Amino acid sequence: MEKKTTVGPKGQVVIPKEIREKIGIKEYSEVIVDILDDSVVIRKIKPESVSYVDFYSSTYSKKLKKKIDIKKIAEEQYEGNILH
Repeated sequence: MEKKTTVGPKGQVVIPKEIREKIGIKEYSEVIVDILDDSVVIRKIKPESVSYVDFYSSTYSKKLKKKIDIKKIAEEQYEGNILH
């Protein structure tokens, strides 16, 4: 699936929607950018690149404008229940 796009003045490139949907890149997804010969390769970070716990226990909220660490919140709640 080859699509033509333009590099903006700040070096930004929009990944076409069809490609993002096909490989599962969503808003605020982290990707790896690499060089292969004379090409630029953009890869979705797979859970193997980070621990499953970190990958599935954190999220980002546009509304809150900060990363939410669900694992930390759960641990704090668990520790709070033990102490009471």
